[in-house]
Amino acid sequence: MNTHYNIDLSLVPTTFDLYHAVMAGIIFALALLLIILLLAMLAGASRRSRQQALITATPVVEPEPKIIEKIVEVEKIVEVEVPAPAPEPVVLKESTTDSALQLLGLLQKQARFIDFVKEDVSNYSDSEVGAAARVVHDGCRKVINEHFDLQPIRNEQEGNKITLNKGFDASAVRLIGNIIGEPPFTGALIHKGWQVTNVKLPKLTEHHNPKVIVPAEVEL
Repeated sequence: MNTHYNIDLSLVPTTFDLYHAVMAGIIFALALLLIILLLAMLAGASRRSRQQALITATPVVEPEPKIIEKIVEVEKIVEVEVPAPAPEPVVLKESTTDSALQLLGLLQKQARFIDFVKEDVSNYSDSEVGAAARVVHDGCRKVINEHFDLQPIRNEQEGNKITLNKGFDASAVRLIGNIIGEPPFTGALIHKGWQVTNVKLPKLTEHHNPKVIVPAEVEL
């Protein structure tokens, strides 16, 4: 079934009255407001896009490790700067006299050592002095061999050439003559030296007076 609609153009208003003017104004205002809102939204979106692009494009600048290391090294140098330590004082040990007095007593007892040294031998002949010296020598030799173990510092034959390398014991070897430069030194062995490896002095009683080397003798 076909339906036909007929429009009567005579019904369309041909005059612009107050009602239609008000309606047209409202529509125009709404359209203008919509346009303003759209423009504001577009401007906000564009501004956010530019900010995001700047954040993405800006590189993060980190300090160079070398600069940090240099700063740390300078700080360390300042922290470890301390004054040089003072040299250690030299400690001097006091030697006891008891052992020396005891040895002197042994030499007197076995070799009449003090009697021989204190005697004025200028009035005696060489043969008489030599005979007395032999007695003293035999007694001193007996004391040394009995109470001390001795061995030479150098085992080379005296008169031979030897070489002293760097770090040699200066307390055990004494250099004589023209000393120039640094070790190694080469020279002739004048004396082989002696060192004590063991001491065997007799023990003393509590009331012994070591200052009495030999008591005086009184014959009744």
